[in-house]
Amino acid sequence: MKAKMITLGSTGITTPQNAFGALPIQRDDLETAAAILRRAYEGGITFFDTARAYSDSEEKIGYALSDVRDHIYIATKTMAQDTEEMKRHIDTSLHNMKTDHVDIYQFHCAAKVFKPGDGTGMYELMEEFKRQGMIRHIGITAHKIDVAEEAVDSGLYETLQFPFSYLSGEREIALTHRCAEHNMGFIAMKGLAGGLITDSRMAFAAMTGYDNVLPIWGVQRMEELEEWLSYMDDAPRLDDEMKSRIAADKKELDGDFCRGCGYCMPCPMGITINNCARMSLLLRRAPSANWLSEHWQGEMRKIENCIECGSCRSKCPYKLDTPALLKKNYEDYKKVLAGEVSV
Repeated sequence: MKAKMITLGSTGITTPQNAFGALPIQRDDLETAAAILRRAYEGGITFFDTARAYSDSEEKIGYALSDVRDHIYIATKTMAQDTEEMKRHIDTSLHNMKTDHVDIYQFHCAAKVFKPGDGTGMYELMEEFKRQGMIRHIGITAHKIDVAEEAVDSGLYETLQFPFSYLSGEREIALTHRCAEHNMGFIAMKGLAGGLITDSRMAFAAMTGYDNVLPIWGVQRMEELEEWLSYMDDAPRLDDEMKSRIAADKKELDGDFCRGCGYCMPCPMGITINNCARMSLLLRRAPSANWLSEHWQGEMRKIENCIECGSCRSKCPYKLDTPALLKKNYEDYKKVLAGEVSV
């Protein structure tokens, strides 16, 4: 069975339910990234999501795909703090991607919902970009669910991008339905829950239960891409075994665990919070050798320097006691290193 087609709400953008997240290709060299992007296009992917904040990701998309621009959709984002910076961002994005328009232009990691008349001029500038044909549709991305819900209810945005996977709770699931009711496209980031989900087939199958959700899978290596492309013509569907495994995963990961969103960063003491605060899970749910390397041993030791400033706790969209999670994960990590606990 082929991958289903998804229409992103009122945008009319229709694409396979299997899209490309271009954050990881900033870690590839130009030719490697170009080969991956081109193969994605040739394999049937038509939706590519990037951001001004992803270093040279936009340039790589322009280099690899400018000659097929009319056959793909490009979404990018701005974290601009004022209108002048936003003007520079859109000009840079268009130049880097060798295009005269962006299909969806999104406020990136929004801490508030920009609205007409709020005094910032940010939403009005989005509308001006649209009038000029520089962008086709206005979107927003968020990590905080109250911000996401407000964006949906505002009726001002055509798409919402939000973390969503089969580990998501009832409020996040309700958010997808809320978008459907408002004819708003839902773009799912972190479909693998930041690495906690290791079965791509099951992750893909879970998304098929939502007719309005478009997952963007972060791809850095060709072998990862080939895995996602294999589902274009052989799309997995949820069966009873998968449902049982998903239920077990949700039970194991219910409650106070770090989702790896990074909203708490940066840490004044240099702690890589979004991995260190969930190291116990990463050790058990992903190949552990990398996480036990000298590099990560050094990163975990930084937890000893935590000054309990509370910055990470105050910024966590899931209201976690992050310093306590860091300490708990560090103690477990030391036991694994000492061979007291197996993974």
